[in-house]
Amino acid sequence: MPLRNRSARSAAFFDLDKTIIATSSSMAFAGSFVDGGLVTRAHALRTAYAQFLFLVGGADERQTNRLRDSLSDLIKGWEVAKVQQIVQETVHEHIDPVVYDEALDLIRRHQANGRDVVIVSASARDVVEPIAQLLGADAVVASELKVKKGFYTGEITFYAYGEAKADAVRALAEEKGYDLSRSFAYSDSITDTPMLNAVGHGFVINPDRALRAAAAHHGWGALRFKRPVGLHSGPSTRSTLITVVAVAAAVAATVMLVQASRRQDE
Repeated sequence: MPLRNRSARSAAFFDLDKTIIATSSSMAFAGSFVDGGLVTRAHALRTAYAQFLFLVGGADERQTNRLRDSLSDLIKGWEVAKVQQIVQETVHEHIDPVVYDEALDLIRRHQANGRDVVIVSASARDVVEPIAQLLGADAVVASELKVKKGFYTGEITFYAYGEAKADAVRALAEEKGYDLSRSFAYSDSITDTPMLNAVGHGFVINPDRALRAAAAHHGWGALRFKRPVGLHSGPSTRSTLITVVAVAAAVAATVMLVQASRRQDE
Protein backbone atom coordinates (compact mmCIF):
# COMPACT_ATOMS: atom_id res chain seq x y z
CA MET A 1 0.00 0.00 0.00
CA PRO A 2 1.29 3.51 -0.76
CA LEU A 3 2.41 5.69 2.11
CA ARG A 4 0.06 8.47 3.16
CA ASN A 5 1.19 12.06 2.83
CA ARG A 6 -1.54 14.42 4.03
CA SER A 7 0.17 17.48 2.58
CA ALA A 8 0.34 16.04 -0.96
CA ARG A 9 -2.17 16.32 -3.78
CA SER A 10 -4.17 13.35 -5.00
CA ALA A 11 -5.06 12.20 -8.50
CA ALA A 12 -7.54 10.02 -10.38
CA PHE A 13 -6.02 7.54 -12.86
CA PHE A 14 -8.31 6.29 -15.65
CA ASP A 15 -7.72 3.47 -18.08
CA LEU A 16 -9.04 4.56 -21.48
CA ASP A 17 -10.33 1.70 -23.63
CA LYS A 18 -13.66 0.28 -22.39
CA THR A 19 -13.34 2.44 -19.26
CA ILE A 20 -13.73 6.02 -20.46
CA ILE A 21 -14.73 5.09 -24.01
CA ALA A 22 -16.77 2.11 -25.17
CA THR A 23 -14.22 0.88 -27.72
CA SER A 24 -10.49 0.66 -28.49
CA SER A 25 -8.93 4.10 -28.87
CA SER A 26 -6.40 2.87 -31.43
CA MET A 27 -9.03 1.26 -33.64
CA ALA A 28 -11.48 4.15 -33.36
CA PHE A 29 -9.45 5.89 -36.07
CA ALA A 30 -9.20 2.87 -38.38
CA GLY A 31 -11.60 4.27 -40.96
CA SER A 32 -9.69 7.54 -41.17
CA PHE A 33 -6.40 5.66 -41.51
CA VAL A 34 -7.88 3.70 -44.41
CA ASP A 35 -9.10 6.92 -46.03
CA GLY A 36 -5.65 8.43 -45.52
CA GLY A 37 -4.01 5.57 -47.39
CA LEU A 38 -2.18 4.21 -44.34
CA VAL A 39 -4.03 0.88 -44.14
CA THR A 40 -4.42 -1.77 -46.83
CA ARG A 41 -7.52 -3.94 -47.07
CA ALA A 42 -5.60 -7.01 -45.86
CA HIS A 43 -4.24 -5.15 -42.85
CA ALA A 44 -7.69 -3.77 -42.08
CA LEU A 45 -9.17 -7.28 -42.00
CA ARG A 46 -6.51 -8.66 -39.70
CA THR A 47 -6.74 -5.72 -37.34
CA ALA A 48 -10.55 -5.78 -37.35
CA TYR A 49 -10.37 -9.39 -36.18
CA ALA A 50 -8.10 -8.45 -33.28
CA GLN A 51 -10.41 -5.53 -32.45
CA PHE A 52 -13.45 -7.81 -32.47
CA LEU A 53 -11.81 -10.16 -29.97
CA PHE A 54 -10.91 -7.18 -27.79
CA LEU A 55 -14.47 -5.82 -27.83
CA VAL A 56 -16.23 -9.08 -26.97
CA GLY A 57 -13.49 -10.55 -24.77
CA GLY A 58 -12.48 -9.82 -21.21
CA ALA A 59 -9.48 -7.69 -22.17
CA ASP A 60 -7.19 -10.28 -20.60
CA GLU A 61 -3.46 -10.55 -21.28
CA ARG A 62 -3.85 -12.75 -24.34
CA GLN A 63 -6.43 -10.50 -25.99
CA THR A 64 -4.55 -7.31 -25.15
CA ASN A 65 -1.27 -8.70 -26.49
CA ARG A 66 -2.99 -9.85 -29.68
CA LEU A 67 -4.33 -6.36 -30.26
CA ARG A 68 -0.93 -4.85 -29.47
CA ASP A 69 0.90 -7.14 -31.89
CA SER A 70 -1.66 -6.49 -34.61
CA LEU A 71 -1.38 -2.74 -34.23
CA SER A 72 2.42 -2.86 -34.03
CA ASP A 73 2.54 -4.68 -37.35
CA LEU A 74 -0.03 -2.31 -38.80
CA ILE A 75 1.79 0.97 -38.04
CA LYS A 76 5.25 -0.05 -39.21
CA GLY A 77 6.35 2.46 -41.84
CA TRP A 78 3.62 5.02 -41.14
CA GLU A 79 4.61 8.69 -41.28
CA VAL A 80 4.31 10.15 -37.79
CA ALA A 81 3.21 13.60 -38.94
CA LYS A 82 0.42 12.16 -41.06
CA VAL A 83 -0.88 10.01 -38.20
CA GLN A 84 -0.86 12.98 -35.84
CA GLN A 85 -2.70 15.10 -38.40
CA ILE A 86 -5.40 12.46 -38.97
CA VAL A 87 -5.95 11.94 -35.24
CA GLN A 88 -6.15 15.67 -34.53
CA GLU A 89 -8.59 16.27 -37.40
CA THR A 90 -10.93 13.37 -36.60
CA VAL A 91 -10.76 12.99 -32.81
CA HIS A 92 -14.13 14.69 -32.31
CA GLU A 93 -15.77 12.58 -35.00
CA HIS A 94 -14.53 9.26 -33.60
CA ILE A 95 -14.30 9.81 -29.84
CA ASP A 96 -17.13 12.21 -28.96
CA PRO A 97 -19.93 9.66 -29.51
CA VAL A 98 -18.37 6.77 -27.53
CA VAL A 99 -17.45 8.48 -24.24
CA TYR A 100 -19.25 6.97 -21.27
CA ASP A 101 -21.44 9.56 -19.58
CA GLU A 102 -20.62 8.07 -16.18
CA ALA A 103 -16.87 8.32 -16.83
CA LEU A 104 -17.15 11.93 -17.93
CA ASP A 105 -19.12 12.74 -14.77
CA LEU A 106 -16.44 11.10 -12.62
CA ILE A 107 -13.69 13.05 -14.37
CA ARG A 108 -15.47 16.33 -13.75
CA ARG A 109 -16.17 15.48 -10.10
CA HIS A 110 -12.55 14.57 -9.41
CA GLN A 111 -11.37 17.82 -10.98
CA ALA A 112 -13.96 19.79 -9.01
CA ASN A 113 -12.51 18.20 -5.86
CA GLY A 114 -9.02 19.39 -6.79
CA ARG A 115 -7.60 16.15 -8.16
CA ASP A 116 -5.60 15.86 -11.35
CA VAL A 117 -7.05 13.41 -13.87
CA VAL A 118 -4.52 11.16 -15.59
CA ILE A 119 -5.33 8.96 -18.61
CA VAL A 120 -3.31 5.74 -18.43
CA SER A 121 -3.49 3.70 -21.64
CA ALA A 122 -1.67 0.98 -23.51
CA SER A 123 -2.49 2.81 -26.75
CA ALA A 124 0.16 4.99 -28.39
CA ARG A 125 0.80 8.48 -27.05
CA ASP A 126 0.04 10.05 -30.44
CA VAL A 127 -3.50 8.64 -30.15
CA VAL A 128 -4.03 9.12 -26.41
CA GLU A 129 -2.88 12.73 -26.03
CA PRO A 130 -5.51 14.27 -28.37
CA ILE A 131 -8.21 12.25 -26.59
CA ALA A 132 -6.93 13.39 -23.20
CA GLN A 133 -7.04 17.01 -24.40
CA LEU A 134 -10.60 16.46 -25.61
CA LEU A 135 -11.58 15.15 -22.17
CA GLY A 136 -9.75 17.90 -20.32
CA ALA A 137 -7.35 15.49 -18.59
CA ASP A 138 -4.29 16.87 -16.81
CA ALA A 139 -1.68 14.25 -17.76
CA VAL A 140 -1.14 11.12 -19.85
CA VAL A 141 0.67 7.80 -19.44
CA ALA A 142 0.75 5.91 -22.75
CA SER A 143 2.80 3.49 -24.82
CA GLU A 144 5.78 4.94 -26.66
CA LEU A 145 6.62 3.98 -30.25
CA LYS A 146 10.08 4.12 -31.78
CA VAL A 147 10.45 6.66 -34.56
CA LYS A 148 13.22 6.79 -37.16
CA LYS A 149 13.46 9.61 -39.69
CA GLY A 150 9.85 10.58 -39.07
CA PHE A 151 8.37 7.08 -39.47
CA TYR A 152 7.26 4.45 -36.98
CA THR A 153 9.55 1.42 -36.97
CA GLY A 154 6.91 -0.86 -35.44
CA GLU A 155 8.92 -1.21 -32.23
CA ILE A 156 7.23 -0.37 -28.93
CA THR A 157 9.84 1.20 -26.63
CA PHE A 158 7.50 1.42 -23.64
CA TYR A 159 4.33 -0.65 -23.35
CA ALA A 160 1.98 0.85 -20.75
CA TYR A 161 0.56 -2.46 -19.64
CA GLY A 162 0.34 -4.51 -16.45
CA GLU A 163 3.06 -3.78 -13.93
CA ALA A 164 4.57 -1.17 -16.27
CA LYS A 165 1.40 0.91 -15.89
CA ALA A 166 1.73 0.85 -12.11
CA ASP A 167 5.43 1.74 -12.31
CA ALA A 168 4.59 4.71 -14.54
CA VAL A 169 1.83 5.82 -12.15
CA ARG A 170 4.24 5.70 -9.21
CA ALA A 171 6.89 7.62 -11.17
CA LEU A 172 4.36 10.30 -12.15
CA ALA A 173 3.18 10.54 -8.53
CA GLU A 174 6.75 11.10 -7.41
CA GLU A 175 7.20 13.78 -10.08
CA LYS A 176 3.90 15.58 -9.44
CA GLY A 177 3.70 15.07 -5.68
CA TYR A 178 0.57 12.90 -5.67
CA ASP A 179 -0.31 10.99 -2.52
CA LEU A 180 -1.27 7.61 -3.98
CA SER A 181 -2.97 6.48 -0.77
CA ARG A 182 -5.52 9.27 -1.32
CA SER A 183 -5.73 8.73 -5.08
CA PHE A 184 -8.22 6.81 -7.25
CA ALA A 185 -7.89 4.42 -10.20
CA TYR A 186 -10.45 2.99 -12.62
CA SER A 187 -10.15 0.11 -15.10
CA ASP A 188 -12.22 -2.56 -16.86
CA SER A 189 -9.32 -5.04 -17.07
CA ILE A 190 -7.82 -7.64 -14.74
CA THR A 191 -4.46 -6.78 -16.28
CA ASP A 192 -4.61 -3.42 -14.49
CA THR A 193 -4.48 -5.08 -11.06
CA PRO A 194 -1.06 -3.50 -10.31
CA MET A 195 -2.37 0.00 -11.05
CA LEU A 196 -5.52 -0.53 -8.99
CA ASN A 197 -3.41 -1.75 -6.08
CA ALA A 198 -1.04 1.21 -6.37
CA VAL A 199 -3.72 3.63 -5.13
CA GLY A 200 -5.85 3.84 -2.03
CA HIS A 201 -9.15 3.70 -3.94
CA GLY A 202 -9.39 1.25 -6.84
CA PHE A 203 -12.55 0.70 -8.90
CA VAL A 204 -13.38 -1.86 -11.58
CA ILE A 205 -15.66 -0.93 -14.48
CA ASN A 206 -18.27 -3.30 -15.95
CA PRO A 207 -16.53 -6.30 -14.37
CA ASP A 208 -16.94 -9.86 -15.61
CA ARG A 209 -16.94 -12.74 -13.11
CA ALA A 210 -13.14 -12.90 -12.78
CA LEU A 211 -12.82 -9.15 -12.29
CA ARG A 212 -15.65 -9.13 -9.72
CA ALA A 213 -13.83 -11.84 -7.79
CA ALA A 214 -10.58 -9.86 -7.94
CA ALA A 215 -12.39 -6.73 -6.74
CA ALA A 216 -13.82 -8.61 -3.77
CA HIS A 217 -10.39 -10.05 -2.95
CA HIS A 218 -8.55 -6.72 -3.16
CA GLY A 219 -11.30 -4.54 -1.71
CA TRP A 220 -11.92 -2.50 -4.87
CA GLY A 221 -15.23 -0.85 -5.67
CA ALA A 222 -17.29 -1.84 -8.73
CA LEU A 223 -19.09 0.50 -11.14
CA ARG A 224 -21.32 0.03 -14.18
CA PHE A 225 -20.90 2.36 -17.14
CA LYS A 226 -23.78 1.99 -19.59
CA ARG A 227 -24.31 5.19 -21.53
CA PRO A 228 -21.91 6.26 -24.29
CA VAL A 229 -23.02 9.81 -25.08
CA GLY A 230 -21.76 12.65 -27.21
CA LEU A 231 -19.46 15.01 -25.31
CA HIS A 232 -21.49 17.98 -26.53
CA SER A 233 -24.97 16.51 -26.28
CA GLY A 234 -27.22 14.68 -23.90
CA PRO A 235 -28.03 10.94 -23.98
CA SER A 236 -29.21 9.77 -27.37
CA THR A 237 -29.58 6.65 -29.43
CA ARG A 238 -27.01 7.96 -31.91
CA SER A 239 -24.00 7.01 -29.79
CA THR A 240 -25.40 3.57 -29.02
CA LEU A 241 -26.03 3.02 -32.73
CA ILE A 242 -22.45 4.01 -33.56
CA THR A 243 -21.10 1.51 -31.04
CA VAL A 244 -23.33 -1.26 -32.43
CA VAL A 245 -22.27 -0.45 -35.98
CA ALA A 246 -18.59 -0.55 -34.95
CA VAL A 247 -19.01 -4.01 -33.46
CA ALA A 248 -21.02 -5.19 -36.45
CA ALA A 249 -18.30 -3.96 -38.80
CA ALA A 250 -15.69 -5.86 -36.85
CA VAL A 251 -17.83 -9.02 -36.99
CA ALA A 252 -18.34 -8.60 -40.73
CA ALA A 253 -14.62 -8.11 -41.29
CA THR A 254 -13.90 -11.22 -39.25
CA VAL A 255 -16.35 -13.29 -41.31
CA MET A 256 -14.78 -12.00 -44.52
CA LEU A 257 -11.32 -12.92 -43.25
CA VAL A 258 -12.41 -16.45 -42.34
CA GLN A 259 -14.12 -16.92 -45.71
CA ALA A 260 -11.03 -15.71 -47.55
CA SER A 261 -8.86 -18.12 -45.61
CA ARG A 262 -11.20 -21.00 -46.42
CA ARG A 263 -11.11 -20.19 -50.13
CA GLN A 264 -7.31 -20.22 -50.06
CA ASP A 265 -7.35 -23.64 -48.38
CA GLU A 266 -9.73 -25.17 -50.95
